[in-house]
Amino acid sequence: MAKTNQEWWPQMLNVDILDENERDVSPYDEDFDYAEEFQKLDLEEVKADIRQVMMDSKDWWPADYGTYGPLFIRMAWHSAGTYRTADGRAGASGGLQRLPPESSWPDNINLDKARRLLQPVKLKYGRKLSWGDLIVLAGNVALETMGFETFGFAGGREDEFKSNEATVWGPEENWEETSPERFEDGEVGNLKDPLANTVMGLIYVNPEGPYGEPDVEGSAANIREEFSRMAMNDEETVALIAGGHTFGKVHGADDPEDHLGPAPEGAPIDEQGLGWDHDFDEIPGMITSGIEGPWNDTPTQWDTGYVDNLLDNEWTSVKGPGGAWQWTPVDADDVEDAPGAQNPEESEEPMMLTTDVALKHDDDYREVLERFQENPDEFQEAFAKAWYKLIHRDMGPPERLLGPEVPDETFVWQDPLPDADYDLIGDEEVAELEEAVLDTDLSRTQLIKTAWASASTYRESDKRGGANGARVRLEPQRSWEVNEPEELETVLETLEGVQEEFNGSRDDDVRVSLADLIVLAGNVAVEQAAADAGYDVDVPFEPGRTDATAEQTDEESFEHLEPKVDGFRNYLGSGDYDDMYDTPEERLVDKAELLNLTVPDMTALVGGMRSLGATYGDSDRGVFTDEPGTLTNDFFDVLLDMEYEWVSVDEDDEVFEVRDRDTGEVEYEATRLDLIFGSNARLRATADVYGADDGEQELVEDFVDAWTKVMRNDRFDLE
Repeated sequence: MAKTNQEWWPQMLNVDILDENERDVSPYDEDFDYAEEFQKLDLEEVKADIRQVMMDSKDWWPADYGTYGPLFIRMAWHSAGTYRTADGRAGASGGLQRLPPESSWPDNINLDKARRLLQPVKLKYGRKLSWGDLIVLAGNVALETMGFETFGFAGGREDEFKSNEATVWGPEENWEETSPERFEDGEVGNLKDPLANTVMGLIYVNPEGPYGEPDVEGSAANIREEFSRMAMNDEETVALIAGGHTFGKVHGADDPEDHLGPAPEGAPIDEQGLGWDHDFDEIPGMITSGIEGPWNDTPTQWDTGYVDNLLDNEWTSVKGPGGAWQWTPVDADDVEDAPGAQNPEESEEPMMLTTDVALKHDDDYREVLERFQENPDEFQEAFAKAWYKLIHRDMGPPERLLGPEVPDETFVWQDPLPDADYDLIGDEEVAELEEAVLDTDLSRTQLIKTAWASASTYRESDKRGGANGARVRLEPQRSWEVNEPEELETVLETLEGVQEEFNGSRDDDVRVSLADLIVLAGNVAVEQAAADAGYDVDVPFEPGRTDATAEQTDEESFEHLEPKVDGFRNYLGSGDYDDMYDTPEERLVDKAELLNLTVPDMTALVGGMRSLGATYGDSDRGVFTDEPGTLTNDFFDVLLDMEYEWVSVDEDDEVFEVRDRDTGEVEYEATRLDLIFGSNARLRATADVYGADDGEQELVEDFVDAWTKVMRNDRFDLE
């Protein structure tokens, strides 16, 4: 197969990931509204169809214990469990488990069969039911059918039809490997951002233990780090593991390397998308992980059997029939056998994974286990809430959740917002507020930087962040270095004064939120900057944002939204970071992808912000203009001008002087975040357009469009 450009030149900045924000590869037409279609479903009918599939064992893939329930739970868990807090990517939304690489991960062996079993349900409901929703709903139905009371289910996961190439899974080149490059400073137990899994191709951690060895202490450490990167605390972690392992079994009748065919993406065409071909005539038992056995004697029933078995017995590590490390009871007579998965007349001895035994040997995890054993109702509630969080963590605020089973209760991890208990401002009030903002002593640059600081936290991946809520005035955001806390404080105090004066003067129910006022102030600053350049633009503004409280804000979880680098404000950060991105410009593109920007969007925003002087610390770096605060194309004019040369002035090649080629005089200072728009071929091709003599109007128009997109990204109420 021919090499890609990226393979020919590995150091080339990959901006192609932004193209996914440019075009829709869905086969549905542009008017398709999945939320509207989902609401047409009779959810009880769908669940009945899933139950029917679940209890109908097929000869081509026979069900364990007469039900596919445990298989569906594993499918849902592995779909949702890829989510990570660092960048909000992965998770159940999009139905990405059916696309590579997840479709062919070693940890997802035979989940292709689970989805194929559900194909008739998907075909029946078509566009009304996405794979993302069906996979998660099947897990819920399975739990309920086996006696567990779930906390609820929300639809709304629109399917993707192409893998997200922006998701970084790790540095390894082979599956089921763990390399030192996965960890900061090469130290195991300190994963590099944005990673969450410790092994390439596994959802969480190696079930045999770190590096495939039955090390319970190391396993507990890996579990804690991994689950914390999924936003789970110790109680939620234990509840999820104990609750999930209450059902079903693991499969290792023999070594998977010897008896399984290639993964789906590498399988022959006649397999029609199925992989891991298994000859049941040769090896009658099933093979998945290579670990064999159930966890308790009631693998299709909700109870405390897993917790009781783990705590009440001693376990020793052995190599199972599949050649993998697992744990067997020291005194087998004390542990009740489970029925055979395929023949209830037979029996199977329960086992434990290294990751199970690790919970028992970790003091904090064990305390939770013992509490669950003593209080089964508390265990039930903890698992219900942790499972609900697991399968909905990537869906954003509660207003995006659809269907009759959405619970009334909301949680702080959902970033809830208050309802507006007032009338919204209209055109007349907007004009009044714009004048009030312009009458303050705040500069355009201050207004633009504050609006950007508020809105640019948004992540399309998990629908977190954004201007709605005005959380820029709350911790931790108001203290982030990139937001220049002292200057931010000045701007917020001034805008709060405008808000108070406006709201206090009203004799009706019309009020303005600070969230709306911050965006409006940024918009009017952009309009003024464009006007000074000779362009009459109207930056769209829609009121309706409300102000979140500190109680509605999970301060710790918002730390993950703090940018290490912000290329739009030319903020290089401390440079003291060890993550999966090698250069500041890679972090710029990554942020642009999360903001749902295209290559022209990113280019116009960076060039425009530089001309506006909206840089960190009001630095002159990248401000290639004699008229800062005016929306011109001066940045691109200088960038493309061969009258200048670029000379590095630091050992990291992050800061450069822009010198006159003839005189050697330093005209400007710049960073890599500026030079990349002249260095990278695709970015330079776009810069050519904006830097042309007739390109300034195009720049202004594109800047306004991209600015508006960022300001509106989290306005789900407008969709």
